[in-house]
Amino acid sequence: MTDPNVPAAEPAPAAPAAPAAPAASTDYPGKTLGIVGIVLAFVFSLAGIIVSAIALSQSKKVGAKNTPAKVGLILSIIFFVLTVIIWIIVGVVTAAAVNSLAEICNQLGEGVWDVNGVTYTCG
Repeated sequence: MTDPNVPAAEPAPAAPAAPAAPAASTDYPGKTLGIVGIVLAFVFSLAGIIVSAIALSQSKKVGAKNTPAKVGLILSIIFFVLTVIIWIIVGVVTAAAVNSLAEICNQLGEGVWDVNGVTYTCG
């Protein structure tokens, strides 16, 4: 039992808590979008350019490096340029084929013609 005339002892103050250490994480804004940008570079390069640029912008705002976004942006640009070159080549070849067919039909006239085993329908 305690004596009511004796004041109770105050509890000892608690030791101050150590500040929490920052989480050692490699996660940063734009990391996931950077990875998505790499994947899109192979599938749909224009979307890869857009997504990678957004990821790079988000990372730069917080001062973090975003290697996946840079790789995605570079690959997307390369594949986009290659796609444009391929489409230009396809367009030129198609135009040449159409011109060749038109020239043959101009020489043969209207009708269905069999020349060296190739059937031409003109008119």
